[in-house]
Amino acid sequence: MSLAIIYSRACIGMHAPLITIEVHISNGLPCFQLVGLPQRSVSEAKERVRSAMINAGFEFPAKRITVNLSPADIPKTGARFDLPIALGLLVASGQIAQEAILPFECVGELALSGELRAVAGVMSAAVAAGDANKTLLTARANQAELALLAPVNARVGQSLLEIVQHVTRALILPRIQAPKIKALPQSDTLDMADVMGQDMAIRALTIAAAGGHNVLLFGPPGTGKTMLAKRFNGLLPSLNKTATIEHAMVLSVAGKDIAEDWGQRPFRQPHHGASSAAMIGGGRNAMPGEVSLAHCGTLFLDELPEFNRTCLDALREPLESGDVHLARADYSVTYPARFQLIAAMNPSPTGSIENNRSTFDQTMRYLHKVSGPLLERIDIQVEVKKCTLTGSAADNPAHTTEYLRQLVQHAQNRQLERQGCLNDRLSARGMRAHATLSPNEQAFIAKAVETLGLSLRVSQRLIKIARTIADLDPTHPSMITQGHLAEALQYRAFDRFLVHYAHNG
Repeated sequence: MSLAIIYSRACIGMHAPLITIEVHISNGLPCFQLVGLPQRSVSEAKERVRSAMINAGFEFPAKRITVNLSPADIPKTGARFDLPIALGLLVASGQIAQEAILPFECVGELALSGELRAVAGVMSAAVAAGDANKTLLTARANQAELALLAPVNARVGQSLLEIVQHVTRALILPRIQAPKIKALPQSDTLDMADVMGQDMAIRALTIAAAGGHNVLLFGPPGTGKTMLAKRFNGLLPSLNKTATIEHAMVLSVAGKDIAEDWGQRPFRQPHHGASSAAMIGGGRNAMPGEVSLAHCGTLFLDELPEFNRTCLDALREPLESGDVHLARADYSVTYPARFQLIAAMNPSPTGSIENNRSTFDQTMRYLHKVSGPLLERIDIQVEVKKCTLTGSAADNPAHTTEYLRQLVQHAQNRQLERQGCLNDRLSARGMRAHATLSPNEQAFIAKAVETLGLSLRVSQRLIKIARTIADLDPTHPSMITQGHLAEALQYRAFDRFLVHYAHNG
């Protein structure tokens, strides 16, 4: 037949909409016309497909060829349609039967030699193809990603020839097997015991890890803020399979290599020169940004006030909702962005307030680069003070990462069994059910909020922190006491510092 229909998948954010590829061959002067809103990279497919078919031993029809990518209103980017276009030409020219290709959907880039190359977003395409009761055909280079979904209805080949042989049943490609995921070592070279004299900061990070809270570490240079932040992921339990796949799908869409150590939480540390598009996501094709690449892990922003003000304020929505919405003129995408923010900063543009190298106005301009609404979304603010060489956390076995990780795991298990989520994600209804206060505790927190001039949002976050402290407390794990609330109030140190410095200079 001179008309062929092949099914493929586009990549629009985390979704893979169906693309129907119609290939028609007719008599006339040889030409190759590609229609259906293709971008430049798609339009160049005709040269790649021509060379790949010839080098794979197939005949490229010297006739008038029209390829339509439908629906036309869906943007189509990249070289992912090379393989389905080549298969469509083989069907339309009679080299493959149309019935043989019906059970399959295809994505893959073709090299000039006929070899298949990996494409981005193949995991989303495999899930969508499985939902449509189709088998996805793609490059063997995507096998590591697809193995995460095993058992998955997909087959991978090294070349166009292997894919055609599988379609015609001349060669049956093997099923994708689930990988043998090796257990991650619980001991890490970065141990909290390496940090000297910062007991309060270690305690604050333990609470943050247990409840999913965001943290601001502030203090003069050399006090261990970066050391603490880089050891934070060691306090967190390994990811379960569902979270691992979620993060891997974000990496797949971004075209990143999926790490061999599946189940390990991401730790992203963008430079303070990063743009808003790099941080939140965007660009011509609305790619995921750092907040989405840190999904299910940690986003560490060192030297927080040095980031662009617009870039920092753009973090407010994902910190609240856990996802990012990117809108374009003809489409919109949503990326997950449930991460924990660990930020570090100095109290002065010259490093320390005490060195008297900056004026009051210079310091206030520096501090005001971090907006109030963003600070309200950072639950825990702890001052990291200078310490002496006489004391070390290594002297205390309760400060080792392994010990703290066990505390965090037990506290998280309590939260998941009680409410199905960590305390930071508690809704208003959830707080009424699982974080209730007695009249004495309510009066205590109300007085503290009035005295310190805190907002309603901050007061709710203080209760969530107290709920986490109670989960870590072996003596009162089921109830929130004034002691838990008092400790939670200690972790608003930056708010108190700002008020004190503004009044006293």
